[in-house]
Amino acid sequence: MTDATKREAIVEAARSMNALGLNRGTAGNISARDGDAMLITPSGMPYATMTPAMIARMPLAGDGESEGPLAPSSEWRMHRDILRARADVQAVVHTHSIYATTLAALRREIPPVHYMIGIFRTSRIRCTDYAPFGTQALSDLAVEGLGRAHGVLLGNHGMIALGEGLDRAMWRAVELEALAQLYYLARIAGEPVLISEEEIENEITRFENYGLKSVK
Repeated sequence: MTDATKREAIVEAARSMNALGLNRGTAGNISARDGDAMLITPSGMPYATMTPAMIARMPLAGDGESEGPLAPSSEWRMHRDILRARADVQAVVHTHSIYATTLAALRREIPPVHYMIGIFRTSRIRCTDYAPFGTQALSDLAVEGLGRAHGVLLGNHGMIALGEGLDRAMWRAVELEALAQLYYLARIAGEPVLISEEEIENEITRFENYGLKSVK
């Protein structure tokens, strides 16, 4: 993807994030790797009026400098550090979706209640401690909480979903909110029966080749 198409994809994903109910207002943020830099949504900009030209570009080796007419998201440290730490990741989606944030406020991880947890390459979606938004402390917690996984809950804050591309990061964001809702409702109804760690590891392997395929 070119710089221009990545910018367009970020704007589309940001609007979709709110339309899908994963986020509200100007909260949340999205980034995509662009060579040795990242493209990231600007701070405080309503997604309905955001344009591709407003997306900020920041070097991954930098410490806050950016290109563009608007300041980058206040969570730029978190995006930068995840992309630095994870060469397998091309995009980062951060939202304040209701059920994921509810579990984050309860400091509850999501255990293997459904096989779709396998798309996150982990058997449990961890929940971090709390740190103020936009701080290096929060970024450090996010990177540690993710480990090898493609999703994490941020204590009393929200969630992060990662992807090999922006479409996959958005897909995981939707599924993470669905898992959070499922677990929350299951806990209300009773004590959910968990899938074994061994079976989830099998599902992780099977999901490596999951996705659209041509008929041969």
